[in-house]
Amino acid sequence: MASESTGPEPGSEPGSEPGPLCPEHREPLSWFCSSERRLVCASCSGMGGRCRGHRIRRAEEHAEELRNKIVDQCERLQLQSAGITKYVAEVLPGKNQRAVSTASAARELVIQRLSAVRSLCDSEEQRLLEQVHGEEERAHQSILTQRVHWAEALQKLDALRTSLVGMLTHLDDLQLIQKEQEIFERTEEAEGILDPQDSEKLSFNEKCTWSPLLTRLWATAVLGSLSGMEEVRIDERTVGPLLHVSDDGKTLTFNAKKSKACVDSPERFDHWPNALAATSFHTGLHTWMVNVQNSCAYKVGVASAQLPRKGSGSDCRLGHNAFSWVFSRYGQEFRFVHDGQYEPLLLLQCPVQLGILLDLQAGELLFYEPASGTVLFTYHTSFPGPLFPVFAVADQTISIVH
Repeated sequence: MASESTGPEPGSEPGSEPGPLCPEHREPLSWFCSSERRLVCASCSGMGGRCRGHRIRRAEEHAEELRNKIVDQCERLQLQSAGITKYVAEVLPGKNQRAVSTASAARELVIQRLSAVRSLCDSEEQRLLEQVHGEEERAHQSILTQRVHWAEALQKLDALRTSLVGMLTHLDDLQLIQKEQEIFERTEEAEGILDPQDSEKLSFNEKCTWSPLLTRLWATAVLGSLSGMEEVRIDERTVGPLLHVSDDGKTLTFNAKKSKACVDSPERFDHWPNALAATSFHTGLHTWMVNVQNSCAYKVGVASAQLPRKGSGSDCRLGHNAFSWVFSRYGQEFRFVHDGQYEPLLLLQCPVQLGILLDLQAGELLFYEPASGTVLFTYHTSFPGPLFPVFAVADQTISIVH
């Protein structure tokens, strides 16, 4: 095997520092045998020595290499400690605050909805509140566990770094080399401590408040109270060229021929048979009803003010962009559509009326069939405001219920 050095002459030394002597030749251990991983003297590495032909280097060079490795490792440990400290100080408190805040909002949501049908769902209220409490406790306990875990990790990293810095500071070259195995073990132990990773377990799971019974009863109670319905009218300035709006702003009628009386404006859809309501919603709970029994091709839902109006591209087509959320019927196909993604809906019969509930506080859009008391689809997201009721019709007419 080729050596790193041609090897010193017997009796030669790289330095004059006193130190341990070779038990065989009684010469200073001033050289390091990389093949046998031990200190040797000049005679051991020379002609006739036991390390002849091995990879030999000066002990001080090997010690310098170890020092550089320790410095690099200390820097990595310092960065890792800083990252964990920041995680514990900034991320975990925020997680805990958000979990408590979300749990509080979820608790209020459950109580608010159940109050409308209190006589029927006292037991459901209790069950859901217990689930919220249990989920809050679980999230809180997970965060506490993370605090304990990372506090122990920080202590361990600090101890390892202190030990390595002590070696770097107090050991001479030969002592440092003799501690190489210990240095390796401590470095390996530090590398086994992984950096923090975000986890869903640290967040409150809002799905614990989802209840088919509660959603059904809540929709029935809200839509059953006509006094709580929104006074929604269609904004004539937005109506597409293939549509006609009634004088009262409640009915949209499809016409395959473009209206010559249709004056273009920045608000108007110039291609698709779409229309927006004149009223927008920024916060709170809103409901309205649409009569759809005369049409086999329509869309109803909500849209953001950012919805483009001009052109025949999908960016203006309801449900095919990030700015609109709609219930769609085409023939016998019923779907929920948003951002070009379809969610097929299996309906036993064609709806006569559709109820739309928009709860901006809870981030929920619900489509409801009043005749059967059926929730057709529910969508949860953080909606950007403001939102407008939106309509499209490509067959016959649809009307907003008075």
